[in-house]
Amino acid sequence: MGFRCGIVGLPNVGKSTVFNALTKAGAAASNYPFCTIDPNVGIVAVPDERLDRLTELYAPDKKTPTTLQFVDIAGLVKGASEGQGLGNQFLGHIKEVEAILHVVRCFEDENIIHVAGSVDPVRDMEVIDTELCLKDLDTLEKRIQRTEKLARSGDKQAKEQMPVYQKVKEGLEKAVCVRKLGLSDKEKEILFDLQLLTLKPVLYCCNVAEKDLPEGGPLVAIVRSAAAKESARVAVISGQVEAELSELADEEKAAFLKEMGLKESGLGQLIRVGYELLGLITYFTAGKQEVRAWTVPAGSKAPQAAGVIHTDFERGFIRAEVMKYADLVHLGSEKAVKEAGLLRVEGKEYTVCDGDVMYFRFNV
Repeated sequence: MGFRCGIVGLPNVGKSTVFNALTKAGAAASNYPFCTIDPNVGIVAVPDERLDRLTELYAPDKKTPTTLQFVDIAGLVKGASEGQGLGNQFLGHIKEVEAILHVVRCFEDENIIHVAGSVDPVRDMEVIDTELCLKDLDTLEKRIQRTEKLARSGDKQAKEQMPVYQKVKEGLEKAVCVRKLGLSDKEKEILFDLQLLTLKPVLYCCNVAEKDLPEGGPLVAIVRSAAAKESARVAVISGQVEAELSELADEEKAAFLKEMGLKESGLGQLIRVGYELLGLITYFTAGKQEVRAWTVPAGSKAPQAAGVIHTDFERGFIRAEVMKYADLVHLGSEKAVKEAGLLRVEGKEYTVCDGDVMYFRFNV
């Protein structure tokens, strides 16, 4: 799997419309708040032209892309932590995701109700951040109660944890997201098992009217300015356009995007920006049986990349045989790459590059 992404936002900002369009999962999408009650989960294949090209070269029995999982929960409103709307009961469904996709309404439409009565992206962003902070504060306070007792009894680990917990608690009480507190890697490590929502990287998804594509208009400019203050990424999509795209055959999508003046679909944009946000890359394995894409963190060594396939591959790693995608496509076959002396044998210290085509040797 590429990564898991939890979708949050106010009601009627287009969360479920965006989710439907990206995943074709058919989640309910209506013009009234709290249409989504149970969490919707959709898994989509990550489109990659390189995988398609490798499939043409190898003609395998099977092609397997890497995937992206979206989890869509009920819209949050101001006061959700105190039970307003449907409350924050569904936030637990996104605790294990790697990133938060915050859908922000950046379109005016008198036919679609806004729960606050007007469209104001920054206000909406602050409402969601506050509710996530309050959820994290509740999680942290429960942990502090247990940890304080251990610290008083002399537990070394608890004594190390308490200052970090107190520092984060003070920030959350002021509605400051944990990711904005400038924590060290060590402090983040101490917080890791709490799975705090506001520590996760966030990608702001501006849902705009079709006429405002591709840049998004003045409301998106406001979101970009606010996001820049926390070095967050911004993607601009139109739920309406993505819904139309999702109904087209693959060969029609390219023509539709070109007509709209778009270089890529909303899904493509979200995946690209999401991979950049999380520091992820893709490598490939290729053969007659299967051509497959794998997602790993940038900077991964060969054994760690092998471990994504199976833990035995990492444990018994001997070496990796590596071809560059560009070399393979240019020369037309694995045999030609070998004859040109461009197939490399790499050891445990090799850092995997985006687009590497790899074959692993290992001991069982």
